[in-house]
Amino acid sequence: MDQQVNQLVRLAPAKINLALHVTGQRDDGYHLLESFVAFAEIGDRLCVEHSESDEFVVSGRFASHVPISSSNLVIKARDRLRGLLDLKQQHSRVRIHLEKNLPVASGIGGGSSDAAAALVALACLWSPNLDRKVLRDEIGLGLGADVPMCVDAKPLLAKGIGQETTLVDGFPALALVMANPGPAVNTSAIFAALKQRNNPGLPPLPPSLELSDMVKWLGETRNDLQEVAVSVEPEIGEALSELDQSGAAFARMSGSGATCFGIFSSIEAATEAAGAIQARRPGWFVVATEAR
Repeated sequence: MDQQVNQLVRLAPAKINLALHVTGQRDDGYHLLESFVAFAEIGDRLCVEHSESDEFVVSGRFASHVPISSSNLVIKARDRLRGLLDLKQQHSRVRIHLEKNLPVASGIGGGSSDAAAALVALACLWSPNLDRKVLRDEIGLGLGADVPMCVDAKPLLAKGIGQETTLVDGFPALALVMANPGPAVNTSAIFAALKQRNNPGLPPLPPSLELSDMVKWLGETRNDLQEVAVSVEPEIGEALSELDQSGAAFARMSGSGATCFGIFSSIEAATEAAGAIQARRPGWFVVATEAR
C-alpha cells in the first residue's frame, strides 16, 4: 500500500493580467472581459497537512491584512471540497498555513490564487485521482471568476466573466518587475467608475510569441481599468513612471491595480531595475521575477 501523504506545499502564484479588455456587462451586473493572463514565479505559499483539528494560520509580510474567518476563500475552498467529496470532518481535519507574501487587493489575484492552491493541495491529500476539471468548474467558479484560471496557473486567454479559458502553448518566460505602491484598490469601485463598458476585444495573438512580438502585440492592447484606477489612486501612475524610467520595454497595471508590471529584456535587467526602484521607494512592494 502506498504511504499516505501527510503534508503538501503549493505555490499560489501572482496572476498577471498582461492585457484586460472590458467588452460588456451582463444583466446580473457581472462584467464581460477578454484578458491575457500569465503567472509569476513568485507568490504566496500554502502548506496543508493532516491535523487533529481544523486550523488556518497566516504568516508573512502581508499576514495582518488577511481575514482568518470563514469569509476567507481558502477556508471556503476547504469546506466546499470536503462537501463535494462527502468527507466527514472528523476524518478530514487539516492544518492550513498560508504564507502571505503578496499584497492584498492588488490586482494580482492573490485570494483567488490562494484558494486555487488550497483546492489543488487538498485534492492531492484527500482524493489524488480527482479530475482537476472538477476543481475548476464545480468548485472554483463558485468561489470567484478568477479561481478556475488560477487552478490552471498557466498562460491563457480568458473570456466571459473569466470562466472561458484557452491555454496558450509556447509562451516565453517574461522577465518582469512588479511594483505596488501600497494602496489597496476596491475592484468593485473601479468597475463602477467605468464610463465605457462595451469595448473591442483582444486582437489575435501574433504567430510568434517571441519577446519582441509580444511587446508589440501588448502595445495594441489595453487595460481598460487603468485610467480609472490611476484617477482614484495617483500612486499607480507613479509606479508606471518608475518602471518606464527604469528601462522597461513595456509597462502596465495588472487587473484593477495597484500592482504594475514592467517587461525587461532579461531577469538580470529586471533585477537591477527592481533594486533601483526599491532604493527610491523603500515603502513599496517591488520584486523581479519571471512570468509564464
